[in-house]
Amino acid sequence: MGALLRERNTLLPAAGHAPEYRESGPDDAGTESVRAALETMLTTHEPYPAVVVDRGWNVVTGNRAMSVLTAGVPPRLLEPRPNVFRLTLHPEGPAPRLANLGQVRSLFLERLLRRVNATGDADLRALYEEVCRYPALPGEEEAGDGGPAAPPSPVQVPLRVRTPLGELSMSSTMATFGAPADVTLSEPAIELFHPWDEATARSRRGLAAASGASG
Repeated sequence: MGALLRERNTLLPAAGHAPEYRESGPDDAGTESVRAALETMLTTHEPYPAVVVDRGWNVVTGNRAMSVLTAGVPPRLLEPRPNVFRLTLHPEGPAPRLANLGQVRSLFLERLLRRVNATGDADLRALYEEVCRYPALPGEEEAGDGGPAAPPSPVQVPLRVRTPLGELSMSSTMATFGAPADVTLSEPAIELFHPWDEATARSRRGLAAASGASG
């Protein structure tokens, strides 16, 4: 995520140079503009899930549709700021409801390890070691193979979530601010989930319509 401007600012003083990039404070005008842009993206992406994460993949905020992934998760995993890797792979998180948990686990661990190797961040290393220790769940190997009903996919690993309304299949994209020159601006990223099949799209649209009618 981003251009790792914080890491560059850390290395430059060690080499006798001044930091190259500024870091906005929480009350700076530019920071407020960033928050407003992210909130707009979250809201307009409904009825599909979207979440904003920081450099350590901790959740900053999400839209209402994220409830499809967090339903039934114990509050202690959601407070004060859940971590995407810990939340998704924890045995008490969404993991038991993922139809392709084995695939998702492999992808997430690979993604996290790349981040650890790129940054050398000790906290991320500890997180990687923690989630690697999470036990496999019953049926995970079979689910990880995708099952005979899983169609061929040009996306490496769609997220397949079992819900009371049926299985939802979603892919996601990651977005960051282009060409940032500020540490604060370079770090947040937004993950946007998209329906991977028509059944998922109909389900989310129908739920949003029902919610609007009841409101």
